[in-house]
Amino acid sequence: MAELSVKHLLGIKYLNENDIQLIFETADHFKEVINRSIKKVPSLRDITIANIFFENSTRTKLSFELAEKRLSADVINFSAAQSSVKKGETLIDTVNNILSMKVDMVVMRHPNPGAGIFLSKHVKASIVNAGDGAHEHPTQALLDSYSIREKLGDVAGKNVVIVGDILHSRVALSNIFALKLQGANVKVCGPKTLLPKHIESLGVTVEADLRKALNWCDVANMLRIQNERLDISYFPTTREYTQQFGVNKKLLNSLDKEIVIMHPGPINRGVEITSDVADSRQSIILNQVENGVAIRMAVIYLLASKIK
Repeated sequence: MAELSVKHLLGIKYLNENDIQLIFETADHFKEVINRSIKKVPSLRDITIANIFFENSTRTKLSFELAEKRLSADVINFSAAQSSVKKGETLIDTVNNILSMKVDMVVMRHPNPGAGIFLSKHVKASIVNAGDGAHEHPTQALLDSYSIREKLGDVAGKNVVIVGDILHSRVALSNIFALKLQGANVKVCGPKTLLPKHIESLGVTVEADLRKALNWCDVANMLRIQNERLDISYFPTTREYTQQFGVNKKLLNSLDKEIVIMHPGPINRGVEITSDVADSRQSIILNQVENGVAIRMAVIYLLASKIK
């Protein structure tokens, strides 16, 4: 059986193209499983997985938990808000206490970039990064690419524009790495204040005009404004942002061709996209959510197969 080149999923940066293809092929199999009447397989019956979330999460946490249960793993959930972290316990102590209960894999979301990498050097368990600050969110990028592949047949050669708050978005960075690795062309579009300096060094181009960007692309991935990470004002008003960088049905219908609309969620309806765009035929937002379970099943299954 083919296997991943990595023991942990810390970021797309550490994967190669073969890893991504293997994850997609495995996800194809699991997608068929989760659409059966009996949605469970006994693949990970003897594996225990801890979901450790130091930041709020709805979709990602539910998606991971469902993926783990579909694989018949034993699952324990840990929320930092109700834990000894509030009493001053360190990250390593927290995780080692959980691992002493004989946990094989840790799925972790943390507000600090690099937390997963730090942890992987200090504990024996396999680590899956479910988002670390504004750094990476690898499973989101994988499910985004998988959804493009499902909709358009292939990712290579496709034009993808990522619109919105690129500066604070872990989804944007992971998506850029994943799309470039698979041979897609990537542009970013957003207010200059929300674009990182030297973003072009990642092999992407910057487009300031949203209409031009949408006419160029096959797929538009719309990101929300990360209000919880905005320590200063990066643009005058939300209304002005929406006028310049929001997508509505009128704009979508006026383009030269039909494009695919994606969004990692949660959607701020009426800001980055209007409801009629989010719910339109061109939107694959709910497909992304469904594919998220299959992709996370694939990642967990492939990493578990490397646990000795």
